[in-house]
Amino acid sequence: MADKQKIILKAVLEGTSQRQISREMKVSRTTVARYLKNYEDSKSKLMKSDNIKLKENIISPPKYNSSGRKKVKLNCEIIEKITSFLKENEEKRSTGRYKQQKKKIDILQALRDAGHDIGYTTVCAAVNDIERKSREAFIRQEYNLGDAAEFDWGEVKLIIDKKLRIIQMGVFTTCRGNYRYADLYYSQKMENFLHLHTEFFSHVSGVYRQIVYDNLRTAVARFVGKNEKVPTDDLLRLSIYYGFSYRFCNTSRANEKGHVERSVEYVRRRVFSKKDSFLSLEEAKEYLRQELSELNLKGQALENGLSAAEILSEEKACLLFLPPKYDSARVCERRVNKYSVIEIDSCFYSVPDAYVKEFVFVKAYPEKIIIYYKENEIAAHKRKYGHFEWSIEIEHYRQTFLKKPGALAKSVALLQAAPDLRKIYDNHYIGREKDFIELLEIIAGRGLDKVKEAISKLESINPGAINTEKIKMIAERDETRIIKPLEVANTQIEAYSKDILLNYAALLNFSSQAEVKII
Repeated sequence: MADKQKIILKAVLEGTSQRQISREMKVSRTTVARYLKNYEDSKSKLMKSDNIKLKENIISPPKYNSSGRKKVKLNCEIIEKITSFLKENEEKRSTGRYKQQKKKIDILQALRDAGHDIGYTTVCAAVNDIERKSREAFIRQEYNLGDAAEFDWGEVKLIIDKKLRIIQMGVFTTCRGNYRYADLYYSQKMENFLHLHTEFFSHVSGVYRQIVYDNLRTAVARFVGKNEKVPTDDLLRLSIYYGFSYRFCNTSRANEKGHVERSVEYVRRRVFSKKDSFLSLEEAKEYLRQELSELNLKGQALENGLSAAEILSEEKACLLFLPPKYDSARVCERRVNKYSVIEIDSCFYSVPDAYVKEFVFVKAYPEKIIIYYKENEIAAHKRKYGHFEWSIEIEHYRQTFLKKPGALAKSVALLQAAPDLRKIYDNHYIGREKDFIELLEIIAGRGLDKVKEAISKLESINPGAINTEKIKMIAERDETRIIKPLEVANTQIEAYSKDILLNYAALLNFSSQAEVKII
């Protein structure tokens, strides 16, 4: 542009010849002539007509006409091969093989392996040009109240108890008012998928007529052909129970959903960009609920200034009836191994040792594991989320420890026992493991608190004489003894007898803390 300005000024203002300008500026005479001719023609036409394009032509930088240039190496054969590679990628996406697609560098290598001499930038330009022709726009939809909501999973990296964890965030977005509901889980397992649906429906106090899904593994069981998808049995049961229909988007067609892809990114950025370190997942969940509540109260320009919460309050009257909460457990069958444990998602949970080698049914919830044998509940555990973690209840091994008491001291069962129970063992039962196993039976019947009270009473009398028999005697005895005497009389003999009876009752209760009532 500077050269063009200098050439024009030298010729018009200074009267310098084109030959001299070309020699001084070391520019081709043809270029100098073209600049000056373009300037004179545009200026003469501008004097006759006030045309904006003529004005722009005078002050625009020099342009070179490359429209007639032909691509030397990018011929029709290479374009056809690149197109076939892109179609192959589309087929792989439709069948879930996302990670086996050819990237641009892989397409380049395939062309070079076929003997074509071509560069990476040429391949990139060709791929972008072909994909540009098949792009689609987002079509804004108009929904009625209660029509639909959209669901998807997204990852968020949080520091939980000083450890960096990849947490799965499930997000619901209502199509009418953009109301957002989300929750956090350690995985995208089926029980979490079902639990999030039940919690969302309870939160909005109703059921939307249609739920829109991406190609989730928990929603799509398998692909049939290019576009046909078979839903999972759990999604079918959930749909029948709540009475909603479902719709799947085509592969790699985020514009068919419109809301939720944006919502996952929106929630992740707006909520966790401010804070991403928590002591526990429960704390992170509570923080997410508070932040979403504030976001849903903000006015929306596309909704005439109404907030998502305001639209939801109006929408609740149009939702389907909400039945009692659905059982969101993932049900599976397991065989109890020789350690009297079952395995769920690479973690192990104990069952009573009487069920070794038996098949049991398991209900896996997001927060707990419940184990059944022939419809009877035999064990319940708090859910573990790591790898190869063990949840052992010492009471489940009483029969085995009776036969092998020596195995108790170093067992995982004792290590994971309640702190108060381990304290009782360390203080009174080291070397007397068989007596400790008998104490476990008392705890199973009377409760740990009752046994602790009995030990406390014995320690106040004689700390060195604590044994299972004495604990059992105190734990099974009522603290309040009710004695019903004869009718109260006013005679001196009856009053004297009453005193004797009270003294006798006090002797029977060797602990001064016992309470005695005479009625």
